Amino acid sequence: MRATEVTDGIVRFTFELPLGIDHVHCYALRAASGGWTVVDTGLGVDDAAARWDAARRELDGAVERIVITHFHPDHVGAAAVLADLTGAPVLQGREDYAQCVGAWGPERSPERLVAYMLEHGLPAEAADEMRRESGTLARLVHYARDPKPLVPGEHVDGWKILHLPGHADGHLCLLRDGILIAGDALLATISPNVGLYPEARPDPLGDYLSSLTRIVELAPRIAYAGHGPTIEDPVGRARELIAHHDGRLDETTAAVDGNPRTAYEVSLRLFPGALPSVLRRFALAESRAHLEYLVLRERITRVAEGPTVAYVAG
Repeated sequence: MRATEVTDGIVRFTFELPLGIDHVHCYALRAASGGWTVVDTGLGVDDAAARWDAARRELDGAVERIVITHFHPDHVGAAAVLADLTGAPVLQGREDYAQCVGAWGPERSPERLVAYMLEHGLPAEAADEMRRESGTLARLVHYARDPKPLVPGEHVDGWKILHLPGHADGHLCLLRDGILIAGDALLATISPNVGLYPEARPDPLGDYLSSLTRIVELAPRIAYAGHGPTIEDPVGRARELIAHHDGRLDETTAAVDGNPRTAYEVSLRLFPGALPSVLRRFALAESRAHLEYLVLRERITRVAEGPTVAYVAG
């Protein structure tokens, strides 16, 4: 764990991750009472309690509340651990919590996700590895049951809650005095993964482009993200990401021709080369998001090819 005071009243905690990305940032925001609001909690690894016990000793007051930006494992994974350690309530958006329970709760169905990936072209031999990895990840997520609902447009200790979907359907950010606590809605050096998954909103890329446009309109002066360096020009970075996805949409259109192609086949063109299995699945889901964006705007056509879904030009 590394603690950094990024500006007056905001402490960034950086935790190592045993994932494709090697770290996650969580933030402590000075509260009006003198205590602290913690935003995101990292992964629920075996030593999560010890990590957070060391982190809170860096603060000169109690943790009064815990805010979750979105349900991905590296952000929500230690929510219950930190809540037990501090006695602080956990706040999470309703839509995000519902997806959190579906993904990590007792009725989670990894087979549903496996079937979805197979339907979109994932090779059958990759299914067993996907099941194993899904089970391993689920054991590292300890979300808080029945959190207090966060409502977009409302304020938490002076921070306005923003709904900026795309990376996750219910992704929330915090904004105050030109400072954006961005979660994974905005990253400095990489494009946040925007994937399409079962039981999700139908157009995550359209959602994300709208979120980026809203960031431009809100014009924060600085953004603190869930990974990577501080974003010194959030408006400029949002515009860069809009341009990036415009280019990827052109590449996606070019990858679809007169022969039906699955999202997996398109992902091999958009993300060439050997990728670890989990990153290839992210590539498939992101390709799906771009393909469905184009389908919804009648730029390509979705067709059924036996048990799989495919896409053709026109």
